[in-house]
This record gives sequence, C-alpha cells and structure tokens, in this order.
Amino acid sequence: MKARLSNTTLKYGNQFVGSPVFTTDDSRILPEVATGTYLTSTEIEGLELSAGRFTAISSQTETGKDSLTQEDQTLKSANIYGISYSFTDNLSASFHASDVEDFWKKKYVNINYGIPLADDQSLNFDFNYYKSDDEGRAIAGELQNKLWSLASAYTLGAHTVTLAYQRSSGDTGYNYGIDGGSTIWVANSVQIADFMAKDERSWQARYDLDMETYGVPGLSFMTRYVTGDNMDVEGFEEEGKEHEWNVESKYVIQDGAAKDLSFRVRHSVYRSNDAGAEASYSDRNDTRLIIEYPLDII
Repeated sequence: MKARLSNTTLKYGNQFVGSPVFTTDDSRILPEVATGTYLTSTEIEGLELSAGRFTAISSQTETGKDSLTQEDQTLKSANIYGISYSFTDNLSASFHASDVEDFWKKKYVNINYGIPLADDQSLNFDFNYYKSDDEGRAIAGELQNKLWSLASAYTLGAHTVTLAYQRSSGDTGYNYGIDGGSTIWVANSVQIADFMAKDERSWQARYDLDMETYGVPGLSFMTRYVTGDNMDVEGFEEEGKEHEWNVESKYVIQDGAAKDLSFRVRHSVYRSNDAGAEASYSDRNDTRLIIEYPLDII
C-alpha cells in the first residue's frame, strides 16, 4: 500500500522558515534565507508534523547564503522537529525542539484556548514556553534559560483588549540569532525589545481596532505598552528596567488588480535605564513603513 503524499510538503534549498525554534527574519528589504530541507505533513486531520535540517542562513546585510554570523561563527547545522495538534476548534497545542550544533538546544511549548462568549464576543488564552541550554562548544556563551508568557485577549465586536505577562529565569537570559532573527515566539517580543534578559519580568497592555465594523474593511489600528523590570545585567549593580510603546496602522486593499497589497506604518518609543539589556539604545524612537504584496508563483 502506497503512502499518500497529497498533504505532505518537502522543500529543499533556499527558503523562508517559520518554526518557533528556527524562524528566518523578513523584516528588512533583504530577508534572511535558510539553506536546507524542511518537511511538513498534515495527513491526519488536526495534526501537523514538521522536521528540518539547515546548514546555512543568510543575513539581512549581505547576500551570501552563509553570511549570518553570531560571535563571528556561521551556522554549522540546525536540526528541528515539531508537532501541533488541534483537539477542538478552540483548543490547540504544539511542541517543537531544535539542536543547533555548538550553540544550543531548545524546546518550545504552546497552548492556545479560545472561549466563544457570544456572536461577537470571545476570550482567548495563549501560553508560550521556551527551555534553552547551551550545547557543544557553546559558541554564543553559556545559555541556561526558561522563558514563558501568558496572554489573555478579550474581543467585543471590532475591539480587542489584550493583557500579557512574561517571565525569564535561569542562569542567563534567552538567546537567539544564528537560528533565525525571529526565533522568539512570546507575547512581549515587540518592535524593538524582547524583554528576555536574565530574571526579567514584563507586562503588556494592548488594544486592537478592526475598522471593517465601521464600514472600512481592510483598515486596522493597534497600540500597546510593555514594561519590564528586575533585569539582572552583568556589570551593573542597579536593577535593569525598560519599557516600550508601539502604535500601528495597517490597510489591506480588498479587491481589484492590487488585491492583498498592504501598507503598514509602525512607530515605537523605547526607553531603558543604563542597566537595561538594551542599553546600547536606551533612548530610541523608531518609525517603519512596510509594504507587502503576496505573489502566487506556483
């Protein structure tokens, strides 16, 4: 009996990758691209299996396929796998793991639970957890960290209010980079800061507005504020503190020749004291214009 491959995808070569333990960053004009093999399977309804092996990754400042470095070293190999399962339409869970040679090993867990309250009301809980440990030569330094976040979002019609708490613990803070510039799937990883320093705890308040309810489909607004404290930063006696405020407006064209073309404006204000993990830019304002147009090539 032959196995069905209709719901199995195998990619080989240069590609964008989106796994909680290996995520390439496309937030610049020159995106990161990983070289390797990535397999995903959805043969069983509600179940997704994934596995991959990558041996190079490009940076966002150079064009070479193995140009991304961390501590002046390039990626040797990264083996990843994952499993995601939807128990019901409202409850799902996933587990992912990676082994990045001579850098670190990571494990990731996500649980997402939604509660419909009425036709236009719902409550959602999203839990994320990383456990990271250095591996082999520990090129990027010692790593022994647990990082988790819990977010609760209440939606009423066009309005969504989200509250989130995030905590980092262990002998070090969280670390990522050689495994992709977006490998941090937690609630308080925002435009500038990730709030992931050693012993850091952080809180977020967020508000989203979908203007479709008010007759403007495709237009949305978002604002959020994140504050973190209790940061243990080597070389500083003072407790590290940081905070960030973001505001964003996005419009997606709904029909016509430019359907799905989107325009997004983001603005961020970031501040930290001299002991903050982001002390190199403790006083920073950042504005970005992002234009995206998805193309179906195949």
